[in-house]
Amino acid sequence: MSRDERELDWRRHQTIEFVEPSPDLAMWVARYWHVEWRYDQPYRQLVVPYPNVHLSFHDTTAGIHGVSSGHVFKELVGAGTVLGVAFRPGCFRPFLGRPVSTITDLDIPVDDVFHGWPAKCEIPAVEDFLRANLPAADPRAELAAAIVDRIAGGPEIVRVDVLAKEYDTTVRRLQRLFAEYVGVGPKWVIRRYRLHEVTERMARGSAIDWAGLAADLGYADQAHFTRDFTAMFGESPTTYAARY
Repeated sequence: MSRDERELDWRRHQTIEFVEPSPDLAMWVARYWHVEWRYDQPYRQLVVPYPNVHLSFHDTTAGIHGVSSGHVFKELVGAGTVLGVAFRPGCFRPFLGRPVSTITDLDIPVDDVFHGWPAKCEIPAVEDFLRANLPAADPRAELAAAIVDRIAGGPEIVRVDVLAKEYDTTVRRLQRLFAEYVGVGPKWVIRRYRLHEVTERMARGSAIDWAGLAADLGYADQAHFTRDFTAMFGESPTTYAARY
């Protein structure tokens, strides 16, 4: 399949800005993101998932987007802008009031969770909106967020049982915590962050021993690694590396 040349020159067509939350909202919000685009012809934007629930505002519409279990494509055409809130993994559960796994791979209306509407589609107004809807503190949400942070920052973590031992719990309890608060399992989260590190190696132009890398990441074989990578990024690791 030929590449849309705009993928490699995307900065001509899009601008993306990330903004940190105010300190009083940092427990709940990982970051805000603002995207603007202009495409004369329809463009299929590849979106690779992380374990964040998002709240987005686009023109006069808004939506809540559960964690995606795999890559998705969004069609962009004409000129547009979106302001989004990426919640910390684990920390949307107190807002939602039910297991986050119930909205995995789903979009739901904002009114299902929040009351009111931001005065303007700007970060200060969105922060005021969030403050008006803050739930009670939830220690289990904080625990889930801390474990995801540990996974993200620990390249040596490639197995769920090792993670469970570190937190003095069982694999099954960890799986239940993640289903309730994160929306995807701990194995998925581990795979996601380790695969992100693979793309960083590619970006550096390093030669990669694919079979050795698969073993380092805890895969039984290279084929299993390739299947996971393809599900997450939409193409095999060797094709991805060659294209980028």
